[in-house]
Amino acid sequence: MTNNDWISDVKYDEKGLVPAIVQDAETKEVLTLAYMNETSLARTLETGETWFYSRSRQELWHKGETSGNTQTVKSIVWDCDKDALLVLVDKKGPACHKGEESCFHERVFGGASDSVGSDHASASKENILLTLEKLIADREKERPEGAYTTYLFEEGVDKILKKVGEEASEVIIAAKNRDAEELKWEAADLFYHVLVLLREQELPLEEVLGVLVERHNK
Repeated sequence: MTNNDWISDVKYDEKGLVPAIVQDAETKEVLTLAYMNETSLARTLETGETWFYSRSRQELWHKGETSGNTQTVKSIVWDCDKDALLVLVDKKGPACHKGEESCFHERVFGGASDSVGSDHASASKENILLTLEKLIADREKERPEGAYTTYLFEEGVDKILKKVGEEASEVIIAAKNRDAEELKWEAADLFYHVLVLLREQELPLEEVLGVLVERHNK
């Protein structure tokens, strides 16, 4: 089997389509559910960006062709029956045509929680900061009642700054006491509140990480 021979082995439905679940390769957040046919799948592999088949317009469409919010494909996995695809991508801009990061942004069941993984993709040590940044952004927009992050945004920048200062002080005290257990918890609290501050200031975490990368590469 050559690199693309597997395309013909996909079990398309009676209309020649297969559902494609698109997932952020880094955060593992599910971005959208679309459909592909054999042609759009082949074009996806040829270009390295997602192409789908529109059931309403009955034509191929290239994600981001007009908006610029393209998706670079990192890998494609089919399920055990070969009748569904999981497409992992690096996305440029929002995935949803409504401007949301994911098409799955309207909660219809389940309460609010500020714990990562409760209504977001499970986080790993490699992507936790980006996952948490996304959760905080959602909290700012949705303002679910009872969520701690909602409280911080409603209180405003002065309250957020006060919490950053308090957590920084707790980090210093834990370090002075050589208390590693306490230090890890206080450091985690500090990171969280700094992310809230970055969101309030409309400064993406990516820009901060970029500074670190630039300094590292010097």
